[in-house]
Amino acid sequence: MNSFEMYVPTRTLFGAGQLNNLHSQPMPGKKAMLVISNGKSTKVNGYLARTEEQLKKAGVEYEVFDKVEANPLKSTVMAGGAFAREKGCDFIVALGGGSCMDAAKAIAIVATNDGDLWDYVQCGTGGRKAITNRPLPIVAITTTAGTGSETDSGGVITNAETYEKTGIVDPQLFPVLAIVDPELMTSVPPKFTAFQGFDALFHSTEGYISNKANLMSDMIAITAIENVARSLAAAVRDGHDTEARTRSAFGNYLSGIQMCVGSCTSEHSLEHAMSAYHQELPHGAGLIMISRAYYEFFIKKGVCPERFVRMARAMGMEDAEKPEDFLTALTKLQEECGVADLKMSDYGITRDEFEKMAKNAVDSMGWLFTCDPVELSVNDCVEIYEKSYR
Repeated sequence: MNSFEMYVPTRTLFGAGQLNNLHSQPMPGKKAMLVISNGKSTKVNGYLARTEEQLKKAGVEYEVFDKVEANPLKSTVMAGGAFAREKGCDFIVALGGGSCMDAAKAIAIVATNDGDLWDYVQCGTGGRKAITNRPLPIVAITTTAGTGSETDSGGVITNAETYEKTGIVDPQLFPVLAIVDPELMTSVPPKFTAFQGFDALFHSTEGYISNKANLMSDMIAITAIENVARSLAAAVRDGHDTEARTRSAFGNYLSGIQMCVGSCTSEHSLEHAMSAYHQELPHGAGLIMISRAYYEFFIKKGVCPERFVRMARAMGMEDAEKPEDFLTALTKLQEECGVADLKMSDYGITRDEFEKMAKNAVDSMGWLFTCDPVELSVNDCVEIYEKSYR
């Protein structure tokens, strides 16, 4: 508890309008691979054009790769690596949400290393090979407040052939530069603002009850919880509320750091198994669906009751006295954000998948289960899915 290791080397420009300062920053190469999603938002909202202009002012050439889907696929990553080599790109600019930044990190690996991405995955069916050649440097420009991927050294990729959604983590994957500009988040629709915000929140609520919690991660996590929980509903109601967007973005940024000095827990593993089988399920939505049953499991086990009380107070329930108050605060926030009644069945999930998903979670991201404050069995996981099902 009193010991920790902290290494977060990413230079970060935080605040409204910071994208305008990209051109004045040292660039890690001469030709960028500009990674964006396969959707329209970065183009329609002008973020791509603004980034291109900044790169031109910096004297950097670029090529646009616009293939990344939500819950990015290994096949897309492999295509991206080939693209980077073919175009002679020597660094990557990831412009978008967590999917773009995660994909960029994986592309950075396969652009400079032989073989398949899954050769370098350290769990499940991964080949567990070391990354021998340094990945391409990454500049991360986040347009969402959800994953904290702009500040950490990992990315989550789905292997559609094996139904595995898992992380690739390596210190070489820390972005060299991050732009966290809340102005780029004003166009995110209310529903996705909520999904992304709860992802950021759970990075830190998980970290706060994790058995890897320490002095530094506690300080970061509780501040992240406070900033996200007290601003998210306002950002959902009014996407142009600059203060709410800034506070949500700050909480998300801190949650990324929390994952570097602390850890998430198996809540993320359980959701990754859900979206591994159901590609269209947004990660944050899946986390919201299982969150109340997940935290209730630990509360009923009598785990770290004072920490649940502290989180409830950080979320705005100043008079919280018992662990169950955290569930009350969590439910209230989900209601205020309009996401309290999400249904697994709306995304095609059926009850007969629960055991399969539980085993997948343990096999694909088992290391997060080792961070749980008490052991979670496969049967416990099934029960959490069952209690969450609608």
